[in-house]
Amino acid sequence: MDADAILDRRRLKRRLNFWRLTAALAVMALIALGVGKYYSHGESHIARLSISGFISEDVERGEAIDKLVKRKDVRAVIVRINSPGGTTTGSEQIYHALRRVAAAKPVVAVIGTIGTSGGYIVAIAADHIVAMETSLTGSIGVLFQTAEFTGLMDKLGIKPFSLKSSPLKGQPSPVEPITEEVRQALQVLLEDSYDWFAGLVRERRKFDAAQLQQAADGRVFSGRQAVELRLVDALGGEPAARRWLKDSHGISLDLPVTDVRWGEEAGLLARTLDTVGGKLFKNERLTLDGLLSVWQP
Repeated sequence: MDADAILDRRRLKRRLNFWRLTAALAVMALIALGVGKYYSHGESHIARLSISGFISEDVERGEAIDKLVKRKDVRAVIVRINSPGGTTTGSEQIYHALRRVAAAKPVVAVIGTIGTSGGYIVAIAADHIVAMETSLTGSIGVLFQTAEFTGLMDKLGIKPFSLKSSPLKGQPSPVEPITEEVRQALQVLLEDSYDWFAGLVRERRKFDAAQLQQAADGRVFSGRQAVELRLVDALGGEPAARRWLKDSHGISLDLPVTDVRWGEEAGLLARTLDTVGGKLFKNERLTLDGLLSVWQP
């Protein structure tokens, strides 16, 4: 090779090394930016916890909430709710976790489009509840739904067979008639769960028996109606929540707000399904065990 070709090759190699180094530095900068965005950077801020869609048990979410208790850089927590509810145990998990946070720092709930049933259980864990005028809330109660296909199976000539240790084992079943004994057993279960839910509302909202009966009959209310019934404290969304934090706890309106994140390792597809699933509830709604506290028109 002549001298010019050797010089050109060396220049090309230097340029290639330069762009490789530039690309590596850019990737490291993006990683550092992502870490700074999604994790605490040590500065005082307000944490925003978003509870949306169908509520079910979530260990990673519970751990993320519990970490807020000892975070000295978190001055307060805003809980944004946009959920029709879900399982009673999923809502209970969030409720108790938020009460542990509220023992250490202010917690305010903001109900968006909807915060009913289990979504309202989450809301009453806060020290203060804010809603929009047209938000939907309430629907205090629990339900149990099933279906019976015995008539259809008779027409198709299908005869199910099962052996069980006692008459109430595996009940209710879609392939067996619902007896009065089964109905009574389920009613006792529902009443017990309703008493638990209503007891939380009575305790957290300081209701007497008459106020509880008026607010906890299962219907939904607009934000304006909920204020009159004292199911929520104020109207106005997150700005009203920030003003309450300032007036009641001296937390500056200029303090930044950082979203609480969890379950990032679940993958893009799972997170996308969580976001866009809406009332389809992904596959959870189809395979759900346990009692529901959910509003579904």
